[in-house]
Amino acid sequence: MDDLAGFLRTRRSRIDPVAVGIPTDRRRRVEGLRREEVAHLSGVSVDYYIRLEQGRATEPSDQVLDALARVLYLDDTECGHLHRLARQRRRRTKTPNGHLRPELLRVLDLVLGAPALIMNHRLDVIAGNSLARLLYGRPIPGLNTARHIFLAEAERGLYADWDTCTLDVVGHLRLAAGTYPDDPRLASLIGELAIGSERFRRLWSRADVRARTHGRKAYRHPLVGLLELHQENFALPDQPGVELIVLTATPGSSTAVGLRLLESLEENTDAPTNSRPEPSPGICQGG
Repeated sequence: MDDLAGFLRTRRSRIDPVAVGIPTDRRRRVEGLRREEVAHLSGVSVDYYIRLEQGRATEPSDQVLDALARVLYLDDTECGHLHRLARQRRRRTKTPNGHLRPELLRVLDLVLGAPALIMNHRLDVIAGNSLARLLYGRPIPGLNTARHIFLAEAERGLYADWDTCTLDVVGHLRLAAGTYPDDPRLASLIGELAIGSERFRRLWSRADVRARTHGRKAYRHPLVGLLELHQENFALPDQPGVELIVLTATPGSSTAVGLRLLESLEENTDAPTNSRPEPSPGICQGG
């Protein structure tokens, strides 16, 4: 799904030669740096770097990778992705099995006044509290936010910052593809999105990577209007690829009022207080 050679090529094409001290003229037709220039600046042989970009070199050292990251101006997330891609041939990361401990699901009951979700590396929402279900306006188990953003809602729907959301989703899936290259369900999702969305195809070709951590998340809810939330992602140490995500509102804000209104809608229905998968004995299956 992702490879070291392709990632190096995309990043090399983005470097301005002048910025790294290489003079240019009108006859230069290469976009970004030449392979020979990257090799020289990083201190590796031209032959070895060419083999890296052709997928023929194996096990580049950490020193070589760090030198390439420096020359290509990679940030910490991109540098980590580069190292993972280089390790794919010698050590494959096992795809998470999708099982959740029931105790994790009970944590959702403790999150009050804020939508809370448990999500895996494929952006499948495994479980969520009642406010999460009301926010998305649909049952939570079975929801994949990447599919929802690109194929269901698009720019006219729920996501007020749709363009930014698409960048985040593609960047996350690129990271996931580099971490779990043997996950067939992830490969199938990426293929589905590429077929169904021209914007996804265009963004995927850029090979950008983004780590989900925290930040603004805005929704245009059909019942309560604009909800400007803050998202925090909490990695679960014993659940690789799985995160607890909590969306909070600034106290006293119109968004806080909107969330309370959503809660009142829930209280006036017979819907269950949580949206979660039915547990098998002792284990809950991820979506």
